[in-house]
Amino acid sequence: MLAHNSEPVRRSIEVEYWVIDEEGHLVEPSGHMVAASGTEREFVEPILEIKTTPCETTEGLRAELFKRVGEAIERAATDGKRLVPLATPLNEDRVRELESDRTRIQNQVVGGDFSYVRHCAGTHVHVEQVPGHEADQVNALVALDPALALVNSSPYYQGRHLAAGARSKLYRWMAYDDVPHQGWLWPYIDDTDEWKRRLERRYDEFVVAAADAGINRRTVEFNFEPESAVWTPVQLREEFPTVEWRSPDTSLPSQVVRLADWIATVATHATETTLRIEGKEGRVTENGVVVPTFDAVLGYVNAAIRDGLASASVRSYLERMGFDVDAYHPVTHEIEGRAPVSRDDARRLRLEYADRLEHDVQRADAVRGR
Repeated sequence: MLAHNSEPVRRSIEVEYWVIDEEGHLVEPSGHMVAASGTEREFVEPILEIKTTPCETTEGLRAELFKRVGEAIERAATDGKRLVPLATPLNEDRVRELESDRTRIQNQVVGGDFSYVRHCAGTHVHVEQVPGHEADQVNALVALDPALALVNSSPYYQGRHLAAGARSKLYRWMAYDDVPHQGWLWPYIDDTDEWKRRLERRYDEFVVAAADAGINRRTVEFNFEPESAVWTPVQLREEFPTVEWRSPDTSLPSQVVRLADWIATVATHATETTLRIEGKEGRVTENGVVVPTFDAVLGYVNAAIRDGLASASVRSYLERMGFDVDAYHPVTHEIEGRAPVSRDDARRLRLEYADRLEHDVQRADAVRGR
């Protein structure tokens, strides 16, 4: 354990789940489901997002997330629907979007590749910014990005094997390949001014690309601001304000909370000790955080997406960064080796993992003595 000397740094979680009917088909959530605490629609029809409030402790975060997921499951059940913690729907040709100007603009700017994003469900971890140490927090989260391997939860897209982290491959290597600065991991920063400059450049590029696609500049500026026009995996957010890590797949709440706990711990430790960029190994000790060069981090990230925890280099890197790797059980490695996955196979797997989600919540309730 790493000691903390400062005030608690709050953290929160946003997690997305696929909504299915009792036969495993993707369906829209009902208004009854969306009315649950912390619950919102996403930009595609069959996804429900559940958010926690900022919590000072992991215990508080765990209790609130499980309570809200449990409420959403109960509301879904009364409507004959269920929630699925898989990063992709495994096999589904078309996932319909909710109509909005934002989505229309992204479709025109990104082009046909934006369709890949519709097949992705993920988790976002927010860590409260520590004034004067925001750059250290950003850099820590950039270095921790290979930890996405710990919760990879689908290797499949449209029934075929894509990668251990299919969602991450869809986002980074396929959807935003023609606009890489929008969706790829960004290098370390020296200070928040550098972040703001990058953000402004990316926004200008986005506006120009939209104009080239025939979209009125005023329409773009009405729907997007610099912060909301990028989808890079690590971001500084003005709201709250937080440093946000957007890389993990959706997964079981117990695994997500475990992951968020260590992410927040290391990001906080970096503000209380030192953070150095050095070499290719990386390590977290009581005295500080040493992060590898950015090129080395990208190597670990690519292996995390391609091979997940089957990569020995990823496992050893995450262990040096303080993760208890053996405590994680990525779904993607449980369901690998089944390609091609038929539509019927996909429905059965969705139902199986809807069961797993419900059991995860029930175990937590039993531990709390609910």
